[in-house]
Amino acid sequence: MNQKRVAIIGLGLMGGSLGLAIKKASNDYYIIGFDHNKTHQKEALEYGLVDECSDDNERITQCDIIFLAIPVDAIIQTVNAFGSVAPHTTIIDLGSTKHKISTSIKASLRTHFVAAHPMAGTEKCGPSAAFDTLYNDKVLVLCDLDKSGEHQVQVAREIFTLINMKIVEMDSHHHDRRAAYISHMPHALSYALANTVLNQEDPKSILTLAGGGFRDMSRIAKSSPTMWEDIFRQNKENVLSSIQCFNKELHKCEALIQEEDWDGLNSWMTKANALHQIL
Repeated sequence: MNQKRVAIIGLGLMGGSLGLAIKKASNDYYIIGFDHNKTHQKEALEYGLVDECSDDNERITQCDIIFLAIPVDAIIQTVNAFGSVAPHTTIIDLGSTKHKISTSIKASLRTHFVAAHPMAGTEKCGPSAAFDTLYNDKVLVLCDLDKSGEHQVQVAREIFTLINMKIVEMDSHHHDRRAAYISHMPHALSYALANTVLNQEDPKSILTLAGGGFRDMSRIAKSSPTMWEDIFRQNKENVLSSIQCFNKELHKCEALIQEEDWDGLNSWMTKANALHQIL
């Protein structure tokens, strides 16, 4: 059987889980992994995330599909470092920001490139964090498809459908604004919550009382600072705007408590309850 060759650059949670999901869904793909961290390459083979690992750049760029599961700044650098790719090759990034990436790919490769953001992940990292259902039934956003080749768009649709993702299309501007509110700003808040507790006189004593609510809200503060620094940099204006909107609501809560306006506070919280009627 003539298998399609898939290269996955970055063998952590996202890349490793992608390899597992594709291998679980079909035998039609042969997965070649690459990671600058040689320990990650070794572990990816041990865990069966990929079929083999390769450091041969030419072999990777001749694959049918190349996935980039690496930090957002590295995505741009890596793609633009490719001298060329095979005429049929599809390059797909999995970055959490889209506009900067979409507009920074060099012209000679832009039709080969599909900007994608799977709305999936955990706070864990590395090959050992990978699992085969990470992408199952999750939303996959495809952006700026008018800049991608027809063949490349079809390939992207097919492989994300194969691993049971729900595909949504939008332009990269709208994506980045919306992602700021539902992903980027919540990460900033989680880091702020963690630091607020750590900055107290006796944080260990405080944390002895930590229950499910605190653990849920602070969980994503375990996410990679290096990765999220890049995301905040690329989506700076939208992240700042979302934080300002959050601050406005937090100050409203503060004022209602300060003024002992308990009816107003109750109404404010009741309004927030409606969110889960939408989700």
